[in-house]
Amino acid sequence: MTNNAIVRRLFPSQFAALMLASAIGIPAWAQHAQPAGAPQSTPPTTAQQQPSPEAAPFVPPAKEGFWGRVNPMARKVWVKKQTDPINNRLTELDQLNAQNARDIKDVDARAQAGISKAQASADAANQVATAAGARAQNANGIAQNAAGHVDQLNSTVNGLDKYHQVTDIDITFRAGSPVLSADARKLLDDLALGVTGQNGYILEMEAHSPHAGSVGIQSSQRLAESVERYLVTEHQIPVYRMHFVALGNAEVAATGDEESRPVRTSDVHIRLMANSLAASGAAPPQGVASSTGADRP
Repeated sequence: MTNNAIVRRLFPSQFAALMLASAIGIPAWAQHAQPAGAPQSTPPTTAQQQPSPEAAPFVPPAKEGFWGRVNPMARKVWVKKQTDPINNRLTELDQLNAQNARDIKDVDARAQAGISKAQASADAANQVATAAGARAQNANGIAQNAAGHVDQLNSTVNGLDKYHQVTDIDITFRAGSPVLSADARKLLDDLALGVTGQNGYILEMEAHSPHAGSVGIQSSQRLAESVERYLVTEHQIPVYRMHFVALGNAEVAATGDEESRPVRTSDVHIRLMANSLAASGAAPPQGVASSTGADRP
């Protein structure tokens, strides 16, 4: 009777507390009472905490305790033991990501430096090519100028011995006397005025005499020397520009389309000849009207 009364008094509240204590104690007893052969979790070593690309893949821990891998009554120590491998692997992944980011940044920096260096080399090569093109154009211009000078020189050389007649006059004398008349001096003055200050001309003189043989040659030579002396002393005509030949009474065929000119008595025929080279550098000698000379006595 007494025991039943005690049970009735304890049942409403004490029995509920007893059941709750039993529910809490059984999982704790099951967690500590693990089999001897069950694998034990060990704290991660230093090698596991260091990031390594060759680390073994994560293997979840074996089933532990009464509740398995899900333990609603687990303590902090047990939870930490379960989550440490995951945290370690996450740390390794973070370190690998950071290393990859650094490697990518380094590769990008080297690529940018290489691109900049290549661009600088290309710019320098472009400048060198531009300068070479300018020098080539300059050399081409110099070559063309040189070719023009060569052509001009060839023309000059070819024209050195080419003369053409500008005018001619006849200077007559009285009976073989070498004395110049007033008309003869007037013709020589006009001729000298036309060639004063000019270049590239010569005076060709043919002296004639009515005498034959050596006498005629000597007589005609005195006439030519009289004309040459007058031009040198009165008009400063250079001697090297005057050339004469004493022919006496010899007949001389005319040049060009003219008919043969018969020998005249005591005269000097003068031809003004100009070089084609003088026409390019200076004005040709002024033309002197052709004359047949002073009237014969």
